[in-house]
Amino acid sequence: MDGGLVCRRTVALCVLLGALAVEAAPPEAQGWRAEVVTRGLEHPWAIAWLPDGTALISERPGRLRRLATDGRLDPTPIEGVPEVLAEGQGGLLDVAPHPDFARNRLVYLSYAEGTARANRTALARARLVDGALRDLERLYANPGSKRDTQHFGSRILWLDDDSLLLSIGDGGNPPIRFAGGLIREQAQRLDSHFGKILRLRADGSPHPDNPWYAAGGARAAIHSLGHRNIQGLARDPASGRVWANEHGARGGDELNRIIPGANYGWPEVTTSHEYWGPAISSVHQRADITAPLLEWTPSKAPSGLAFYSGRHFPAWRGDLFSGALKFGEVRRIDLEDGVVVGEERLTIGTRVRDVREGPDGHLYVLTDAPDGALLRIVPD
Repeated sequence: MDGGLVCRRTVALCVLLGALAVEAAPPEAQGWRAEVVTRGLEHPWAIAWLPDGTALISERPGRLRRLATDGRLDPTPIEGVPEVLAEGQGGLLDVAPHPDFARNRLVYLSYAEGTARANRTALARARLVDGALRDLERLYANPGSKRDTQHFGSRILWLDDDSLLLSIGDGGNPPIRFAGGLIREQAQRLDSHFGKILRLRADGSPHPDNPWYAAGGARAAIHSLGHRNIQGLARDPASGRVWANEHGARGGDELNRIIPGANYGWPEVTTSHEYWGPAISSVHQRADITAPLLEWTPSKAPSGLAFYSGRHFPAWRGDLFSGALKFGEVRRIDLEDGVVVGEERLTIGTRVRDVREGPDGHLYVLTDAPDGALLRIVPD
């Protein structure tokens, strides 16, 4: 862990694994309130702003919505979205405009495709022209087809060189199997994309700087391995460090700093337990495994992840904000020079799917519900 570990009163236990284990209910953050920007979203999954100040919001059933600068939600979904598998955890998931959207009009979408018995995570792009997606291209699909509708991962994060990171889930919980074993074991295999972060060029091809690029085949796209189900990716605008929060099973949710070529252990090295009781592994640390910087037990079910750099909450600048589906919260993760030093909670009261900083310097929160909402966090 970079820079050591500092314990504060908000911390329940400092463990020797290099991770910071925190209590289930850290202190409530003060001096904020949530105001409703818009309602009427059906299980929204992600929000992304365009250069003109409007925003795109994905809805898991397979719709892409446009939000005007005044907060009005266009009642007509954007046409041209790819066909998705909207079952279980699948559907239309992340949305990420190309960094040069103002010139090329490209929008990238991650989603689940296929059937309940044969499905995968996919990535597509299209041009947003006159309120519709045109020239849709399917850039990537996981080479492995899986059963059941769990653990698609699916967060997209752009890097400075206009390459992107894409998280791919481990495929699901026991008894789901793949290639003769439990599918989650694929997270440790370099010939599989399950349980990985991929680094792709803008055209969907593997980035040549990837650690296993020279190995060819499916390995070429792998950036890091040993992940369960990453649904939050964020880049520190100051340092360039990439962070991810990912689901454990019963306990053992993790916050990790992503390093190219690193192995994060799942399912061989974890503090998580099976949903029916026993520990998934007796190994909690190993020399070749990159330890998490923060663990959540009980699980908070981490979702969207964002750095804050706005002017409205000066004390929050440089900190991470992580959604918590299970507890209906946003967690403020206090960072000092890349070290986790504490945690607070912002109680939202319903499942939080995404957390982003808007162009106005406010934090925005999407709630995961049949009648979901977009909320803005403002000073109280």
